[in-house]
Order: sequence, then structure tokens, then C-alpha cells
Amino acid sequence: MGELGRLLMYEATRDWLPTTVREIQSPMGPAVVESINHMEPIIIVPILRAGLALAEHVTSVLPSTRTFHLGMARDERTLQPSVYLNKLPNRFPEGCHILLMDPMLATGGTVTAAVDLLKYHGAEITQIRIISAVVAPPALKKLHRKFPGICVYTGAMDQNVNEKGFIVPGLGDAGDRSYGT
Repeated sequence: MGELGRLLMYEATRDWLPTTVREIQSPMGPAVVESINHMEPIIIVPILRAGLALAEHVTSVLPSTRTFHLGMARDERTLQPSVYLNKLPNRFPEGCHILLMDPMLATGGTVTAAVDLLKYHGAEITQIRIISAVVAPPALKKLHRKFPGICVYTGAMDQNVNEKGFIVPGLGDAGDRSYGT
């Protein structure tokens, strides 16, 4: 899950992060390089708990990121999400770039509620990219209906969601699978 998160992060940020040109001193002399502009913060928001596994290796590529945790649980009866932990900043910094990490997008309820929270804390849709291991059409439809233009990067798309709101065939519970519980 961590390696998939790193690969999808590459795709999600390829032409999206701001860069700056500067001169550095290499062992052989000065060199002009283009690098990520750290004046515009890069923020990771994993939806707990499974989002942590997906975000595990992101800092090996983007070491100056900040992580803000968002704990959400889905009621298995109603399929409605609820927030049990919100460590988002009062207001996201202007110009920041947010990678929202949620491994499984089935019905779209949890990820849509998460995007609503990011917006409530000052984020614009253009500042948010979603990274997921597996998605299903209902989640994508819900996201794009509510947030036109939002970008989702995924490893796979399965076509079915069962009556319990699980992706079929999917991966099962991504948190349980990631942490052996």
C-alpha cells in the first residue's frame, strides 16, 4: 500500500507542484536546477486509519510535507461517515497543495465528507488531489457531481459496490489488510 501511494503521488504531483529555478554548487561546479518551491506548502491528509498506509512513503519523495490527520468512520448500517478525529489546521495556508489519501472509494460518502471539511478549512478544489488504491464508479460520480474538476489518482477501478457498501472484488478492509488486524 505504501509503495502504491508513492507511485500515485508521483502521478498526482507531476505537473502540479510549483517549481523554482536556482543555482546550486555541485562537486564539479555550479549548476542551475529546477526544484519544488517549498514556499507553497505541500500537505498530506490521510483518512485514518488505512490512509496512513497509503501515505507511508510519500515523505521519502517529498520530505518537506506536513501531515494533518483526519479520522473518519462509516456507519455500517447507514453508510454515512462521521468524524472522530480532526487535526486539520483552522485554515489551510494560501497556495498550499493538498494530497488527500483514502485507499478505498466505494460509495464516495467518506471522501466527499472529507473534501467538504478541507473546503470548510479554506481549501479550494484546485488545491486538492485525491490518491486512492481502488475506486468504484459510484464514488467517482458522487465526487464529480459535487466537486466538478476534482482530480482522483487510483491504482485500479472495480465496477461493483455491494449492498454493504464494499467494493467488489476490491481489497476487503484496507486498514485491516494493511495492519494485520
